[in-house]
Amino acid sequence: MAAEARDITALLKAWGQGDRAALDELTPLVYGQLRKLAGQYLRKERAGHSLQTTALVHEAYLRLVRADGANWNDRVHFFAVCATVMRRILVDHARKRLSAKRGGPAVAFGGAEVDLDQLPAHESERAIELVALDDALTVLAALDARRARVIELRFFGGLSVEETAQALDLSPQTVMRDWKLARAWLTRELRGM
Repeated sequence: MAAEARDITALLKAWGQGDRAALDELTPLVYGQLRKLAGQYLRKERAGHSLQTTALVHEAYLRLVRADGANWNDRVHFFAVCATVMRRILVDHARKRLSAKRGGPAVAFGGAEVDLDQLPAHESERAIELVALDDALTVLAALDARRARVIELRFFGGLSVEETAQALDLSPQTVMRDWKLARAWLTRELRGM
């Protein structure tokens, strides 16, 4: 796995420097991992929802390919960015669904609980929770960007404590402390919505 990680990192750096052939080589190496990440997002969905794993991967991939010249540090950084992109896609999808359902862009949350151990399904009635969580995470990012990033990488990205620590250049202990404090803050914030 270490050799593959080095290969991915080298290809990411080459792609970031404009080498389109590196992107062609990179795609089959990361596609399975992107599907796994998308599957983590979508595994709690009801059968027959409109956004499938493949569609989420392809939409994220298209957005990433448009980011020519990106400065990728390593594979963990790449997958952290993928997690962010997939989060944006899911939240945008949930917002559109709620907007269409309610006839406009306004969304009221009502203070129900959001289980921070499980991503709310964007196609379910819990789509409003995903939007509320995204809004609360945006507020947290303004107050404490690092803790918001820890939540994003662990909760939305499915990264382990160690991977999150590597992506953010922190110790695993700091990641766990930030994770606990950010979860407590988000729980309190969501109850007040």
